[in-house]
Formats: sequence, C-alpha cells, structure tokens
Amino acid sequence: MDVFSVNEAKTQLGNLLLKSQRAPVQFNKNGKHVAVIISMDEYESNEALRLQLLQSRAIRIKNIILSSNTIDGESFFEAL
Repeated sequence: MDVFSVNEAKTQLGNLLLKSQRAPVQFNKNGKHVAVIISMDEYESNEALRLQLLQSRAIRIKNIILSSNTIDGESFFEAL
C-alpha cells in the first residue's frame, strides 16, 4: 500500500485517485494514519460483505429467538 502525507495528497490528488484503482492508498498526518482511499469497486465489495454478515447475524438471532433459547435480562446479568 502506498503511503502519502496529507500535504503530498493535496498536490497529487488526481494521481492518487488513479493509484487507488489498483491498491489502497494510505494518508498520514503528523505521522499518524488518518485515512485510506480505495476504489469504488473495492468499497462496494466491502459493503456487500458487511451486509451479508449483518444479514446472517440477524437470521441467527431470529432463529435463537424462535427456538425460545433466550433468558430475560435480569437473569443474564445475575449470571455474570
């Protein structure tokens, strides 16, 4: 992954956008990692994976609730 300072990014934005189509581009400010630019394809792929994960968790939770494999909140916290 290419790494650039924020000041470099100000002068090379067009070039960095092109680079981000091939690989993520990281930005540092005052020596700290502050941002990453990725291609739109990679962003959409990440969002699709995140949605799949959320949907699978929702289905799992729904199945737990439907199987009555739950306890009330007080019992849960007492068990801790």
